[in-house]
Amino acid sequence: MRRWSKSTFLLLIDGGIAAVVLAVTVTFVAAPGQGPATQTGTAAAIGLAAVQASCLLWIRREPAYALAVAALAGVGLEVLCPQLGWLGLVAVPLTYVARLRPPRFSLVALGLLLAPTPWKLVTGGWRDLLLAVIGLGLGWAVGELQRGHAERRCAQRRQMIARERERISRELHDVVAHHVAVIAVQAAAAEDVFDQRPDQARAALGSIQVAARSALTELRAMLHALATAAGPEPAGPQPGLAQLDALAEAVRAVGLQVTMSRHGVADALPGGVELSAYRIVQESLTNALKHGHATRAEVSLRYDDGVLRLEVVNDGVAAARRPGAGEGHGILGMRERARLLGGTLDAGPLPSGGFRVHARLPVQVSR
Repeated sequence: MRRWSKSTFLLLIDGGIAAVVLAVTVTFVAAPGQGPATQTGTAAAIGLAAVQASCLLWIRREPAYALAVAALAGVGLEVLCPQLGWLGLVAVPLTYVARLRPPRFSLVALGLLLAPTPWKLVTGGWRDLLLAVIGLGLGWAVGELQRGHAERRCAQRRQMIARERERISRELHDVVAHHVAVIAVQAAAAEDVFDQRPDQARAALGSIQVAARSALTELRAMLHALATAAGPEPAGPQPGLAQLDALAEAVRAVGLQVTMSRHGVADALPGGVELSAYRIVQESLTNALKHGHATRAEVSLRYDDGVLRLEVVNDGVAAARRPGAGEGHGILGMRERARLLGGTLDAGPLPSGGFRVHARLPVQVSR
């Protein structure tokens, strides 16, 4: 299923709003008794309306310049068709500016657009002046409300990522601590048999080498997880791929039929990769039960070319979300786990129904 990028999606939204603005303006300008008296004036007004509406297509990149162009086009519309509104529909670009820029910028823009509004007393009257002021004020207020909402949503997302990184770092701490413990035990064993049994000492040193390299690999991943606060570390060993069958059995017991398939999965992958793969499968199955109300799920793991690919597909219904609401906590956490390992994760509904989670986790094998 093809998915649009965020920039393409925003451009489509801006294009739709620009088309509506242009349609409203052209309809008003072309209406008998409303627009300019001559055909030349009508054509000029339509051209200025097109310029003003087209500013919405690039206002996200250059808000100040786009608003300036929209205001200049509005000056022409004000002269040719003062009944349309103050400077045409310049309140719409002003809403964008208030949404994209902080008040110290958008309030200046609002003030500059309000300053010449007394001209409406000449072309219309107090009623037109009041409508011009209210229109600009409402446009700015709507944009400011949207900006505040977006900032709160971003702050919440940052908090979720910080909590997930903290959790990941604690789990990886346990994995690295295990490798260091193995090194300590093998080093002591090598020292005990170094003179009498050099072959056993050599084997112990080999185990130390493998454990040290594995620990370094996990440390690289852990350094990316910027823990924000200390917390109680979980007791017991961290789960891995070997525990997936037990996880599947536990999920089957509560009504979700799970099938598990493995292709080329190595016996021993780095602990961080196994832990993240387990957590992703666990979260995917939990979401299938809790949110999707699924009855069946298929879990597939494939390891080749140094990459572990896992896929979880269920027959549930994707939970409906408000536009712009973003991702749920679970998907955000799974994506963060994959990203910290240098991998990727995609999650979304399938065209034929159901929900799919696909993760790609690179496996760095030390040599």
